[in-house]
Amino acid sequence: MANTASARKRARQSEVHRARNASQRSMIRTYVKKVVKAVESKDKAAAEAAYKEMVPVLDRYSDRGMIHKNKAARHKSRLAAHIKAMA
Repeated sequence: MANTASARKRARQSEVHRARNASQRSMIRTYVKKVVKAVESKDKAAAEAAYKEMVPVLDRYSDRGMIHKNKAARHKSRLAAHIKAMA
């Protein structure tokens, strides 16, 4: 257990940050899953709509360091290729 006042404050901050990060990671995964589900159901219009919602979210959180820029680029690239292949 933290002994100093600064360590106790840091523990409180860490708990808040941990909860916020978990929530944001979950949200990112949900946006990606929506696109994947639309692609698997072969609904191109829904897939494109979900993709357009997902891209700014991935970009925003990759800029903030929540996920790596290359991971965001990989998701966008692969899902765009899947959507394009549905033509």
